[in-house]
Amino acid sequence: MEIWKKNLYACWFGVFIVSVGMSQMAPILPLYIDHLGIHDTASIAKWSGIVFGSNFISLAIFSPIWGKFADKYGRKSMILRASLWLSIIMTCMGFVNNVYQLTALRILQGAMSGFQSAVVTLVASESPTGEAGWALGVLFSGQVGGTLLGPLFGGYLAEVIGFRENFMAIGAMCFIAFIVSFLFVKEEKTSRKQTSLSFREVWKCLPNPKVSVCLFITTLVMQLALMSIQPIITVYITHLSSDNTHIALISGAVFAASGFASIMAAPKLGKISDRIGPQKVLLAALIVAGLLFVPQAFVENPLQLGILRFMLGLATAGLLPSINSLVKRSTCDSITGQAFGYNQSAQFLGMFFGSILGGQMAGTLGIQSVFLFTGALLLINAIWVYYTIFKENLTGGQLKNG
Repeated sequence: MEIWKKNLYACWFGVFIVSVGMSQMAPILPLYIDHLGIHDTASIAKWSGIVFGSNFISLAIFSPIWGKFADKYGRKSMILRASLWLSIIMTCMGFVNNVYQLTALRILQGAMSGFQSAVVTLVASESPTGEAGWALGVLFSGQVGGTLLGPLFGGYLAEVIGFRENFMAIGAMCFIAFIVSFLFVKEEKTSRKQTSLSFREVWKCLPNPKVSVCLFITTLVMQLALMSIQPIITVYITHLSSDNTHIALISGAVFAASGFASIMAAPKLGKISDRIGPQKVLLAALIVAGLLFVPQAFVENPLQLGILRFMLGLATAGLLPSINSLVKRSTCDSITGQAFGYNQSAQFLGMFFGSILGGQMAGTLGIQSVFLFTGALLLINAIWVYYTIFKENLTGGQLKNG
């Protein structure tokens, strides 16, 4: 087997198991905060938002820095550093005595992590250009699969072994990812010990800065659109249901529908993007996703919502892999890590602002407004992508071919 494929499968396993671990935090976090002495419902909600969101802010700030180190010292070294750090910091969360310590550790987690960014950069850099879309699609399926399984697994572990022990189990999963990466990832294309470039110097190295900016903003908009819906899905399903007996189960199924669809579609869409061009898949996925958000505002029952969420998952499966493939094509190898770092920052900022915006908009204008707003936002973004990337490339733009 070729080395780049061995790297892909090792990275897929690492991303999957880390995603399983990290996504366990969402369902148990409010319960853990209650365990730490915050018992008022409103205070638990406030601290859950603070603790959960603080990680995204530090990730957004530090991702470009770790991307720069990836270009300088190699991508594998950053994978090892990040996975080992996650194993330590998640274990430490099992020993905190109050929410202030937990918040501080979440900030440190984001500041010193960057695992996903390092893995994406290595896979994109090591994969042949003609296979990069497929490879990134496979990697994306591992991330989504782990994110779907994590909450279920975390809820089970919390009941069986307890909250504190659950965090230690997450730390053990991250350490397994460290061991697998250490043993099986072999980096070939690395530009070590080169001079670090400033943001201005990186900007000058971009073949087409307009394309790069468009990709970063598209990543932010995509995550904002997806995350704005997450806090209100359960509330919306409660509103749609005549029987509230199994709301948690129904909400979980509706939430998982888009994820399962993405797992199924991501590798296939990656192959299609390799054949026809990632800019075409990106544009089509933005348009379809934008259109699918609109009817979700007018559904009459959870089944209709679940079907539309499944269809949305098929569309969104083509977004992030296509963006990552275009980031690779639109940057030279010496700054690939930094470029992916900036893209990761945009992704985390979108997740942070989306989770806040969705709840605020739903409370002020109604739940339906969130679906309509995000749909319009994606369609506007599609127009920008058409004129900046799609049309530019058709007329001989400056995307790199290899």
